[in-house]
Parts: sequence; C-alpha cells; structure tokens
Amino acid sequence: MAKSSAKKMREKLVREGRRNPEENRGIYALSDLRTRKTKTKEEVLRKQKHKGRLSKSYDEDNRPIFLL
Repeated sequence: MAKSSAKKMREKLVREGRRNPEENRGIYALSDLRTRKTKTKEEVLRKQKHKGRLSKSYDEDNRPIFLL
C-alpha cells in the first residue's frame, strides 16, 4: 500500500532528527468521544436479568398487598 504525502513528511522530519508531529497530539486524539445512542448487549441482558425484582410484593395467594 502506498504512503501518504503527510506520512512521508513526518518520516523525513524524524530522519532529520526533528520531533515527530505524532507525539504532539493530545490525550484525546485517539479516544472515542462519541455518545452512544443505543444500549449495548450487556446492558440489555442486565435489564432482563433484574426485571421485576423491585415490583410490588405479593402474599401467598398471589394477590397484591396494598398498604394504606
């Protein structure tokens, strides 16, 4: 695969003893800062696992108990 002209210039600067411009990049240059719009598979499975655990309490006859 061919090299880009920008990569050739960076390699030339390194060969000449100058600082590599790739080292000037900030800490956020390689991180993914996009916000997720949908839930991951793990989050969906966790929701299914815990679904109904905090629901209303029932007595022995499977009738809901209402406290007034």
